[in-house]
Amino acid sequence: MYNILVVDDDKEIVKAIEIYLGKENYKIIKAYDGEQALEEIKKNEIQLVILDIMMPNKDGLETLEEIRKDKNIPVIMLSAKSEDIDKINGLNVGADDYVTKPFNPVELIARVNALIRRYTKFGGENNVNDSDTASSQKEENIIQNGELIINDDLKQVIVDGKEVKLTPTEYNILKFLTKNKGKVFSIEEIYTNVWDGEYYAAENVIAVHIRHIREKIEINPKEPKYLKVIWGVGYKIEPMRTGPNGTF
Repeated sequence: MYNILVVDDDKEIVKAIEIYLGKENYKIIKAYDGEQALEEIKKNEIQLVILDIMMPNKDGLETLEEIRKDKNIPVIMLSAKSEDIDKINGLNVGADDYVTKPFNPVELIARVNALIRRYTKFGGENNVNDSDTASSQKEENIIQNGELIINDDLKQVIVDGKEVKLTPTEYNILKFLTKNKGKVFSIEEIYTNVWDGEYYAAENVIAVHIRHIREKIEINPKEPKYLKVIWGVGYKIEPMRTGPNGTF
């Protein structure tokens, strides 16, 4: 059973989420402000956090900054419709997704399920420490495009010989686009393939994650070499020559 930390100063909302996700066999841990949330993370093994933005003592953005100092667990931000700038700020700080209040329970459940699937797969496969296992990796688990190398066994990204640290969400977006290098994908196609679920309005979510990936893999994010936007259409990974023979 996966542990989900729900953080909101509105106890009725926390209770409602507990009911919705309890029916999906998740264990819900409750907190009503940022300080309490951080304490619960210290005491429990948490697989996902649902975090309200506007809270007393320590708001959601401050709490998320603290979480991201040493935790890579997925975080869904809760925000009111009037807080668009806070949604973007949340994604900039390191949130994986956001849901607007009042929310559709079906949408919330779908986003939780998708993030849990991706995080547990990423985390489970990321614990590959056995040298024999690493040495016997199959070639198809190495995805290369120019000097961009993705080792899918180790969940490791190397660019120009240096390791790049990505969040699970960033990693999965980059992996999907690199496996399909040269092909342009719309925001909806990226979402449905990476989140592995029904598409909900996620333009800002994808755009912010793409920007973060560029900042980490590109020498000049404003003039990207690898991850390019096709205006009005979507995003693609530009095919690069790989290996001594110059093959693509």
